[in-house]
Amino acid sequence: MTHNANFQRLPEEAALTEQRAKMVDRQLWQRGIRDQRVLDVMSRIPRHLFLPRELWSLAYCDQPLPIGEGQTISQPYIVARMSEALCLTGAEKTLEIGTGSGYQTAILAELSSQVFTIEGLPSLAQNAKRRLTELGCRNIKFYIGDGTIGRPEESPFDRIIATGSVPLLPPSLCRQMVEGGIMVIPVGERFIQKLLRVSCAGKSVTQQVLCQCSFVPLVGKEGWHDTR
Repeated sequence: MTHNANFQRLPEEAALTEQRAKMVDRQLWQRGIRDQRVLDVMSRIPRHLFLPRELWSLAYCDQPLPIGEGQTISQPYIVARMSEALCLTGAEKTLEIGTGSGYQTAILAELSSQVFTIEGLPSLAQNAKRRLTELGCRNIKFYIGDGTIGRPEESPFDRIIATGSVPLLPPSLCRQMVEGGIMVIPVGERFIQKLLRVSCAGKSVTQQVLCQCSFVPLVGKEGWHDTR
């Protein structure tokens, strides 16, 4: 399912298009990403448009990059790994904790039926909403607030993804998943975490460690209490 076909019509420099193709091949496929829907959407969505103009030359490098307010856009491989772990078919109702630049949001919008995204920093939320609206995304609902407690009034969700770290798995997010739902979230210490794939079946919650990672902290009631 393609929600945002005009990603393919954006005028882009040939060099950036070539760099994006190399990114998908070298950073994603060659490192084990096999979900064809994820590979396809990341080959089309222009990551550079979610960055300040002065960072466009680095847009397709395998690294996180600053987007302001002490936040970052995740490296492409981590974005792909998290997206693949969600096992999206196109029919899911997905909750994203941490809108950030909006890049991961755009990918989720292509791979899900509907996306609900929460950002705690108003300036980032407003910039992401403007950018995604300009790019033609129509299946996203934007919220500003504490993402660690989710969006109970919109629950339950088929999938939940957090783009910031928490010290412990937030109980509120677990309660907002459907039976058989999947959540991908970095959990651990301030500067190093484990990327977890969490599945719910009845009252049973199972966790699978995908890899080690390092995300900015999610500040909130069920996350970190500050960024220091």
